[in-house]
Amino acid sequence: MTSTPVHEAATDGAARKDFIRQIVRDDLASGRQTAIRTRFPPEPNGYLHIGHAKAICLDFGVAQEFGGWCNLRLDDTNPAKEDPEYVKAIQDDVHWLGFDWHSLRHASDYFEVLYLAAEKLIRQGDAFVCDLTPEQIREYRGTLTEPGRNSPWRDRSVEENLDLFRRMRAGEFPDASRTLRAKIDMAAGNMNMRDPALYRIKHVEHQNTGNAWPIYPMYDFAHSLSDAIEGITHSLCTLEFEDHRPLYDWCVEKADLAHSPELLKPLTDKGYPFEAGKPRQIEFSRLNFNYLVMSKRKLMALVQEGLVDGWDDPRMPTLQGIRRRGYTPSALRLMVDRVGISKQNSLLDISILEGALRDDLDAHAQRRMAVIDPLKLVLTNVAEDFEETLAFPNHPKDESAGTREVPFSRELWIEREDFAEVPPPGFKRLTVGGDVRLRGAGIVRCDEVVKDESGKVVELRCTLDLASRPGMEGANRKVKGTIHWVGAKRAVAAEIRLYDRLFTVPDPDNDEGGKSYKDYLNPESRRVVAGYVEPAAATATPEQSFQFERIGYFVADRYDHTADKPVFNRSVTLRDTWATKG
Repeated sequence: MTSTPVHEAATDGAARKDFIRQIVRDDLASGRQTAIRTRFPPEPNGYLHIGHAKAICLDFGVAQEFGGWCNLRLDDTNPAKEDPEYVKAIQDDVHWLGFDWHSLRHASDYFEVLYLAAEKLIRQGDAFVCDLTPEQIREYRGTLTEPGRNSPWRDRSVEENLDLFRRMRAGEFPDASRTLRAKIDMAAGNMNMRDPALYRIKHVEHQNTGNAWPIYPMYDFAHSLSDAIEGITHSLCTLEFEDHRPLYDWCVEKADLAHSPELLKPLTDKGYPFEAGKPRQIEFSRLNFNYLVMSKRKLMALVQEGLVDGWDDPRMPTLQGIRRRGYTPSALRLMVDRVGISKQNSLLDISILEGALRDDLDAHAQRRMAVIDPLKLVLTNVAEDFEETLAFPNHPKDESAGTREVPFSRELWIEREDFAEVPPPGFKRLTVGGDVRLRGAGIVRCDEVVKDESGKVVELRCTLDLASRPGMEGANRKVKGTIHWVGAKRAVAAEIRLYDRLFTVPDPDNDEGGKSYKDYLNPESRRVVAGYVEPAAATATPEQSFQFERIGYFVADRYDHTADKPVFNRSVTLRDTWATKG
C-alpha cells in the first residue's frame, strides 16, 4: 500500500517544532538526507495500546510532513509469543488512526539476509559461537560496577565458528545450547556492548516461515539491519532504546549492507524492493498516563483472568478498547499534539487524554436526548393521544449539521435526578409545585407525585403551560432550570453502558505494601443501565458518537448496537468528575 505524501506546511498550517522534526530539517538542509523514510515496527505479540498511538503518529506523521514514506514492519523474530490475530489488529489500528504504509514488511522477510550478515561478522572476527548456558552468560556478564569476563569460547577460529553456526542453522543442536554472540568488549561501561547475543536456537514454528528456521535473530540485530535494508533514514524509538543505540550502530556499521550487495542477493533474486542505507536512531519519551497500566503482560493477565471483557473492553488502554469506548482518531492525534515530543519520561494526567476527546466530540458530535435513569412525567392537561414533532438542531454550533425531528407526547421520560420531592438548597430543577423548562418544548409545573408501595416515586403528574410553547407569547418566560426529556410514545429502550476509569488510584503500578495493580481495580468502572433514547439516536450506525445532552458523550457500540436494540457506551463525561475526588 502507498500513502500520498503530505507537505510539512499542509498538516496544520504551522510547522511542528519538536526536536525530532528539527533534526530532520537539519539533515535535509545539510544534504545528509535527500528523502525521509521511517518505519513503525511493532512486535505482533499483543494488541497496540495508547502509548503506541504516539509512536504511530510520530513515525507516519514525520514521513508525511516531509514528503517521505513510512513502512509498517512487523518484528516477528520471537514466534513463540506471536499470533496472526495480533497482526490483523495492528494493521486495523494503524488504518483506523488515519495512516497508510508505504510497504508492509516483516523482519522474517529478511531472515536470509540477516543470516548472511551474521556469517560476514564471523568471517570478520566480529562474532563467535558461544557454548555458555544462559545462566553462565549472565554470570560472565559482570555488573554495572564490575567488568565482565570473556567467554572461554570467544577465541574460536573463524572456520570453527562458521561450522558451528551453519550446524545451528541446520537444526543440529537443542534449544539454548549455543548462541552466536558479537565480539565487542566485556569491559564496556554499556552492558549492551558486552558481547551481546545475535542469534539463539529455538525450534519453534514461525507463522510466516514455518519450520524453515531453528535459529532466530535477537531484536537488536534484526531491528538495526532491517532498518538498514529498508533504507530507513530516521529510526524513531522510545527512550529505553537509548542505551541500545551503540549496539544498533555497531551492527549497521559491521554488516555495512549499503556496500554489501552479495548479502542482499536473497532479496534481489525475489525482486524485493529495498534501498539499503545507514539509518540514524533517535529516541523520544514514552507516553504514560495515570490511572492506567500499559504493560502487555499485565493487560494480558486482566484478560485471561476475566477481570475485563477481552482486549477490546472499553476500559482497556488498547487501541481496540478505546476505539470501542468512543475515542476518535482525531482525538488521539490532538492528544499527541498536546503532549508533544520530548526526551523526558513522565506520568501524564489522564485528564489530558479525556480532555482531547471532549474537545473533539464537542466540535463534531451531534446532539441527542437520552434518559439513563428514567422517571415518567405525564402532561395531564393535553389529550391522551397528543403527539407532535419538534425540530431540534443536530449541533448548536454548526448550522450545516441541519435539524432532526424529535417526537413530543403526553407521556415523557425525564432523569430521576432532575426531580426532588424535598429539594436541597440551590436545586433548580423540578419540585412539587415548581416550574421547569422542558428543553425546546415548554414549561411544566409538577402538581402531583405518584408512588409505589415502597414509597418510591414512579410518576409525576404535571401541567404544561401552553402559552410557553415554542413560538407562543410566553415562550421566553423565565424559569430557573431546564431539563431534557424523551417522548415515551416513540422512545426506544436502550442498553447504556456507563464506563469509567479502570483503576481507583493514579499509579496502580506502585506495588508498595505488597499490593498488586489488580487490588486497585475500580468496581464502578462498568455499570449497565436500561434507559431510553430518542428515535434519531437509535438509528445511529455503529461507532457513531453523540453528546447525550446534559449527560455525557456516548458511542453506539461497535459490535452490539442495532436500531432495534440500541447499545451505547459512555465515552467520557461532560466534565472531569475525578478532579474533585482528591
